[in-house]
Amino acid sequence: MSNTDPRPSYASGTSTTPLLGDTIGGNLARTAAAHPDRDALIDRGLGLRYTYREFDAEVDRVASGLLDLGVVKGDRVGIWSPNRAEWVLVQYATARIGAVLVNINPAYRTHELRYVLGQAGVSVLVSAPAFKTSDYAGMIEEVRGDCPDLRDVVLLESPAWDALLAAGERNGRGPVAEVEATLSPDDPINIQYTSGTTGFPKGATLSHHNILNNGFSVGELLGYTEIDRIALPVPFYHCFGMVMGNLAATSHGACMVIPGPGFEPATALDAVQAEKCTSLYGVPAMFIAELALPDFDDYDLSTLRTGIMAGSPCPVEVMRQVIDRMGMAEVSICYGMTETSPVSTQTRRDDSLERRVSTVGRVGPHLEVKVIDPATGVTVPRGTPGELCTRGYSVMLGYWNEPDKTAEVIDRGRWMHTGDLAVMDEDGYVGITGRIKDMVIRGGENIYPREIEEVLYTHPDLLDAQVIGVPDQKYGEELMAWVRMREGAEPLTPETLRAFCQGRIAHFKIPRYVHVVDEFPMTVTGKVRKVQMREESLRLLD
Repeated sequence: MSNTDPRPSYASGTSTTPLLGDTIGGNLARTAAAHPDRDALIDRGLGLRYTYREFDAEVDRVASGLLDLGVVKGDRVGIWSPNRAEWVLVQYATARIGAVLVNINPAYRTHELRYVLGQAGVSVLVSAPAFKTSDYAGMIEEVRGDCPDLRDVVLLESPAWDALLAAGERNGRGPVAEVEATLSPDDPINIQYTSGTTGFPKGATLSHHNILNNGFSVGELLGYTEIDRIALPVPFYHCFGMVMGNLAATSHGACMVIPGPGFEPATALDAVQAEKCTSLYGVPAMFIAELALPDFDDYDLSTLRTGIMAGSPCPVEVMRQVIDRMGMAEVSICYGMTETSPVSTQTRRDDSLERRVSTVGRVGPHLEVKVIDPATGVTVPRGTPGELCTRGYSVMLGYWNEPDKTAEVIDRGRWMHTGDLAVMDEDGYVGITGRIKDMVIRGGENIYPREIEEVLYTHPDLLDAQVIGVPDQKYGEELMAWVRMREGAEPLTPETLRAFCQGRIAHFKIPRYVHVVDEFPMTVTGKVRKVQMREESLRLLD
């Protein structure tokens, strides 16, 4: 975008809908009273179904069982499990008694588990016994001696879980109501560990007010009501699943549909078809996998109206197919980070296709965003790139027990510095051009990989593309494209890539190296791990 607008890159989200002053448990109780017989939660893998009346009662039972275990307000309760109904029950049960839910990434190994349990001071851990090749029960035993705060481990599908439910049934709702009356919406309620690219992850600490309002606002902008049914193949341990999914649903009386414990493209589309889902969530890689299914056209996706694509930049071509082939005419792009509960900007239902494929929308209700010069901290004019910052109800309380790390990202004005490069246009729409740390400086030119990736996505033989910077003696950095080819296509070479890019982008932005792969290294949430790609590229080019 050219800098033709002298106004500062600042926008605030006005709204006639007030913020919620509820706790999460209080909000759920209100929803259950309003829609007792509507579906609340469906777990397709386990064959479990709950109406809102049943879900609310089961949440109370789990909450009462946790109290019986000695959990008190402020205690940290860990959850280590793939997506399943019990994950959601524990999410709401801990909120109802003021315990702080600590989300543990299902992909963690023993050293990461040991660190998180110790750093958060987890006293009770609820865990699946195993998932895929991960023996959770075995790993817990391995680290237990190093975690002095850990009093109890409750494995799902075990006598310990049955005993917790039995105690909850025996003690009833009385003890829960007593604790619930002492809770404030500003109490910390959730710790989510952000996957640091170096060192150990940091625990973003979030309140009822943070995540309940963010889920509610996301749902409002998607037009959710009690008739919506949301397919959630995205992980609950991340804000995408538990906030944008679960809390958006329960604050509107909508239904949460769990296709299965982990993402499988066919399972996700099967859930949409069988449960007549109106909304489907995913990172771009998930939608790419669904669209690539050989029998994609056999699925009845006619009930789909909306959904969310987030987590990493959304390729234009994929977005077009999601709208045209999946019927998700009102699909929304959301942008944010764990530290901001997570969503800061979102496209609206009536936004043009162009807006939805080229921006991450406008600032959310009751929030502020600005774009600053990273060197000076001064807000830049519209149309000028800089670092995106956000402020408002969504900004975390801080990193758990790490005030110095908190001070590095939240300034004196309570602005959260995202580390993302962005441009705000004349209408307040924000475009993310990459991470400050992903920017490639080649021979003094600042190059944003996203721009090159968008060009590569238009190549007919490419399924997906990622561009990174690699060290170069002459230019400081040089560009390398990692690509995934469509089935049967000839592998791309540096020569054929250069020929394709000629005339489409400036010559200095054309990648010098090409690496063809079947899959990109990914995090559990579906984000491409560019750090790992750089490390592997150094070995490849050595």
